[in-house]
Amino acid sequence: MIETVQQVKERRDTALAVLVARLPYVGFLGMRFDRRGDELTAILPFRDMLIGVPAPPALHGGLTAAFLETAALVELAWSSTWTRMEAGEPSVALPRTINMTVDYLRPGLPRDAYARARVVRFGRRYASVHVEAWQDNRSRLFAQAMGHFLMPEGV
Repeated sequence: MIETVQQVKERRDTALAVLVARLPYVGFLGMRFDRRGDELTAILPFRDMLIGVPAPPALHGGLTAAFLETAALVELAWSSTWTRMEAGEPSVALPRTINMTVDYLRPGLPRDAYARARVVRFGRRYASVHVEAWQDNRSRLFAQAMGHFLMPEGV
């Protein structure tokens, strides 16, 4: 049986929803992911509780780091299990963070934030991921990060 485009889209969206549901912090932050093919964009809708510096208002630094790390984890898990998800196999264990270096380039303003991660190196034991975060203008990053992750066995 040949799947329709809509069936493929629904299957992929469901696989992403199952993956994201495994990270409770995503729900706590109110994050969501926009999927276009195999490319993911993490979205952090602004809420007052995300402010860490009251005057002038800026996003909390720890929140920014968590946003970048979560975007990296989801991208790495999504890209590393893409073939398995396409085949309908159950998901594998999530990667574990080894370390994460965050560059705070400018204050995160009180508005929605976006992040996109790119897998730089993917090996059997570990992977490196670069993440960029912006708000109004994709070319004006407010933070970026480089993370190293321990890959689960069998990926």
